[in-house]
Amino acid sequence: MQIDVRHASHPEAVRGYDTETLRRHFLVETVFEGGEIRLTYSHYDRMVIGGATPLGAGLTLTAPTAIGQETFLAERELGALNIGGAGRIIVDGTSYDLAKYDCLYAGKGAKDVRFESVDADNPAKFYLVSTPAHQTHPIVLLTREKARHLTPGEAATANKRSIYQFIHPEVCQSCQLTLGFTMIEPGSVWNTMPAHTHDRRMEAYLYFDLEAEQRVFHFMGEPQQTRHMLVANEQAVISPPWSIHSGAGTKNYSFIWAMAGDNKSFTDMDHIAIADLR
Repeated sequence: MQIDVRHASHPEAVRGYDTETLRRHFLVETVFEGGEIRLTYSHYDRMVIGGATPLGAGLTLTAPTAIGQETFLAERELGALNIGGAGRIIVDGTSYDLAKYDCLYAGKGAKDVRFESVDADNPAKFYLVSTPAHQTHPIVLLTREKARHLTPGEAATANKRSIYQFIHPEVCQSCQLTLGFTMIEPGSVWNTMPAHTHDRRMEAYLYFDLEAEQRVFHFMGEPQQTRHMLVANEQAVISPPWSIHSGAGTKNYSFIWAMAGDNKSFTDMDHIAIADLR
């Protein structure tokens, strides 16, 4: 297992970041590596994101020093969404089968978490998101059919999309983690525009289902001090609470969003008019 620790950045400092520095602080370039678990620990709300890509042998989620516990989920909860081939997650001896776009929630206190692929030539890719937890909620296996499905946007503004809410108060209980994914429809490219901030919660994005030669322009920064990063397939972005988070692709794509902070209200947003962005 590899873990990278990212400290929080003050918005005034970020105004002076060049491209390389911006990417070093906020972009996770390698999330999935065959036969490994790779994690990134963010000091924004102490969210951990990462990828587990089991090949011939399974992978066990252990607790690195940054977690400060004997087991990874001793004081944490976990969401794991599969974007690869068929796989399974074994939690304390109980096995859960996950196809592509299936999600598993595991609550505080689970001791043994293991990831496996059905076919090593087409491995599962489990995107992992973990946040601190104060109580235990039941393990829940969530297929795309069980998710709360929204279809906002329209073709005229190039933001027609499907939103699937998995770890959400109306679908699956958690302590503070919310998680789901958005699929941009063919012919549309924008996500989260008009932009917004939510100073009470941080967010992380994983962009996927994007051809190797395509990119997403991920926009971030204060509303009047915007910056952008070019993001490739299966790369992740850490989005601070003070930052907008929006994107436009060179083609349609999908992304997993996850939030942690003071509440689980999906609609708790401070909207920014497009004309006010700089």
